[in-house]
Amino acid sequence: MLRAGIVGLPNVGKSTLFNALTAQTAAFAANYPFATIEPNVGVVAVPDERLEPLARLVKTEKIVPATVEFLDIAGLVRGASKGEGLGNQFLANIRETDTVVQVVRCFEDEAVVHVEGSVDPLRDIETIQIELALADMATAERRREKAQKSAKSGDKTARSEIAVLEKLQPVLEQGKPARTVVLTDDERTIARSFFLLTMKPTIFAANVDEATLANPSDNIHVKAVQQVATSEGAECVVICAQLEAELVDLPPEERVAYLKELGVNSSGVDRLIKSAYYLLGLMSFLTAGEKEVRAWTIPQGTRAQQAAGEIHTDIERGFIRAEIVAYDDLLRTGSNVAAREQGLTRLEGKDYIMQEGDIVNFRFNV
Repeated sequence: MLRAGIVGLPNVGKSTLFNALTAQTAAFAANYPFATIEPNVGVVAVPDERLEPLARLVKTEKIVPATVEFLDIAGLVRGASKGEGLGNQFLANIRETDTVVQVVRCFEDEAVVHVEGSVDPLRDIETIQIELALADMATAERRREKAQKSAKSGDKTARSEIAVLEKLQPVLEQGKPARTVVLTDDERTIARSFFLLTMKPTIFAANVDEATLANPSDNIHVKAVQQVATSEGAECVVICAQLEAELVDLPPEERVAYLKELGVNSSGVDRLIKSAYYLLGLMSFLTAGEKEVRAWTIPQGTRAQQAAGEIHTDIERGFIRAEIVAYDDLLRTGSNVAAREQGLTRLEGKDYIMQEGDIVNFRFNV
């Protein structure tokens, strides 16, 4: 399961966002640094508007969405890479994640203490990035020393590692993330084996007040975060964590109505979950029957036989064909039988590349 770590300075809204994401109040949100020490963990459903209509069509009440695991990691401070503020423990928690959601405070509120004394998104982002880069520098240096020893004996893999490290280390020394370095596909594969913190795909969550939601581009703090995200080729999601956490108690239709009154078309939480899911190149295929409707998570580019293995290894081993119909075609025709009669259902072999939203029935024989 994809693991996304929520990081940032203390008191920027991480735990409040976690509460909103998980639709519960498990995270202890408090107005002082280090209210969170051990990471809170929550499994979150990936919003998928296709599942309910599909469940009504096949007459089932059981829906199983794709999921993402979010970790609410305690706030980082200056010196975290050297152990300040329990930094070593927090950095270890980040290392266990697949992707990072960096929460950046973009609202003014004297009642909420800022650990640096003022709201400055660029400074806050830089603080986090420098601490992660410093931790990565130590990791890279250890890896380089090991590779240099192996390279002396003619190890070609070690030489390739050194070549990649020579590209990464100068950037880390500037306090910049390793993910901004231009690498070939082969070099990127090598770089991932170093498990660098700043190599992880990152989403910037600009945490604003309710008044900012309708026109976030008017907020100078949001603009600053968006500029950083653009420069790194990252995504920026504007969200009001406090509002989203409060909306958790309302029925879904009332949440949508309230957001529309504020001039917002969709929930920031939903956009953030989807961004975390697709950031790593994941996608969903669907299965639908009287037993359940389910979204299955696979990497983009997965072939049909491997996708079958997500359901059961026996189905992958005994794979014969994948019977596939597009979601829109099935909803329009009203049934699998009608879709077949209209020639909208097709049979694909084991090498078929799965597409987002394919509704699949795997034929197999064990």
